Amino acid sequence: MDFCCPAQRLAIELDGGQHAARTEADEKRSEFLRAQGYRVLRFWDDEVLKNPDSVLMKILEVIGPKEKAPSP
Repeated sequence: MDFCCPAQRLAIELDGGQHAARTEADEKRSEFLRAQGYRVLRFWDDEVLKNPDSVLMKILEVIGPKEKAPSP
């Protein structure tokens, strides 16, 4: 995995052209991570480079809104 946030149980995979030939291995790794309680997000490298805002929005969608601390 390329990035991991244990507190959110989130694994992020960045796929380049070489991953097109490794889909079976990638899916096995994703299945393993899901079995460990992780949510797995996959993004193409060029998507991250060309449209980082949409990638960040997808990540925020998955982790949900940040909980507010209780008021004193």
